[in-house]
Amino acid sequence: MEINTIVIDQLRAIFLLAIGHTAGNLLTNISLGKVAVSFTHTIKAMEPFFTVLLSLLFFGERPTLWVVSSLVPIVAGVALASFTEVSFNWIGFGSAMASNVTNQTRNVFSKKLMVKKESLDNINLFSIITVISFLLLAPTAIILEGVKFSPSYFQSAASQGLDVRKLCVRALLSGFCFHTYQQVSYMILQMVSPVTHAVGNSVKRVVVIVSSVIFFQTPVSPINSLGTALALAGVFLYSRAKRIKPKDA
Repeated sequence: MEINTIVIDQLRAIFLLAIGHTAGNLLTNISLGKVAVSFTHTIKAMEPFFTVLLSLLFFGERPTLWVVSSLVPIVAGVALASFTEVSFNWIGFGSAMASNVTNQTRNVFSKKLMVKKESLDNINLFSIITVISFLLLAPTAIILEGVKFSPSYFQSAASQGLDVRKLCVRALLSGFCFHTYQQVSYMILQMVSPVTHAVGNSVKRVVVIVSSVIFFQTPVSPINSLGTALALAGVFLYSRAKRIKPKDA
């Protein structure tokens, strides 16, 4: 009976995490559809800010002075990049910012869930979250986009010059790569400390931003580049600040 209670409690908590996971990914993709890839990932550099804020609001975890100081360049950098972004769009900006809230809510509560003795490990937790997220999003996707997978729609798209086969292959490849990235991220989190993982994540964001600017030929002004660099530097400082242990009073 106790085991059943634990399982039910776990599933209830995981279901809420899956809702946050689904919303976070959906909002990120909405942002990617409205603004440049580099700008979306610059906004998502604000994740540490929301991690600190949510940990304080929900669990009363007060950040150290070093952590708070590291958030200043992050916020300043994102603000500077936003004011000078050529592709700026309020829907894209708001979606990326909202994805920060949902993703970090998921991460904060995931961390609390995994601390419990009877909790699942990172890999199994992520696997269950992914399955539930698929079940949540699939009906909505079918209702909103299902007609686009009908033979008549494909024929109409092909007649207008769209390579349907290439589109489907790229969509499948994109989904596979995105899932693999998140799965590997959870695996790495098991092998290294959260601080090391955070540093790696900030490096990943640099690679994504630079490669997207080169691949998509995104116009970037010097001030916009400065804002992006400032935000990413703040993320790195945040990961270093988290390593500093607060002195006991």
